[in-house]
Amino acid sequence: MAKFDVDDALVRKLAALLTETGLMEIEYEVGAQRIRVTRGGTNTVSVPAPAATAVPSAVAAPAPEGPPAGAVMSPMVGTAYAASTPGGSPFVKVGDRVAKGQTLLIIEAMKVMNPIAAPHGGTVQQIQFIDGHPVEYGEVLMVIA
Repeated sequence: MAKFDVDDALVRKLAALLTETGLMEIEYEVGAQRIRVTRGGTNTVSVPAPAATAVPSAVAAPAPEGPPAGAVMSPMVGTAYAASTPGGSPFVKVGDRVAKGQTLLIIEAMKVMNPIAAPHGGTVQQIQFIDGHPVEYGEVLMVIA
């Protein structure tokens, strides 16, 4: 029996498509391999074989009362990167002074790299995303005061 490797990028794309369209479930099938992603529950990857592989849930935690003052929110669903190249110097670090329009990070969405600019100048107080991990629309990425 052929081993089924989970394509993380495909799962992320399907999860992003769910969020963008408001759908609750999507299924993608190629040959004998099938991936189904659902919102509001446990996401699973299944193969028409005895073994099934669980995929971590993409359900977001309950939102706090509101974003902190100076919050930089994610304008899209995608994968956040702190630097322009893997292992490169991050665009900003906590304590850095930034100017309005300065690039803070990059969000990759559907193979497109989108620079996220500072909405206002100030000092980076917090960085709340993890480099190379998915972010959701409206998620607080960092705080600039």
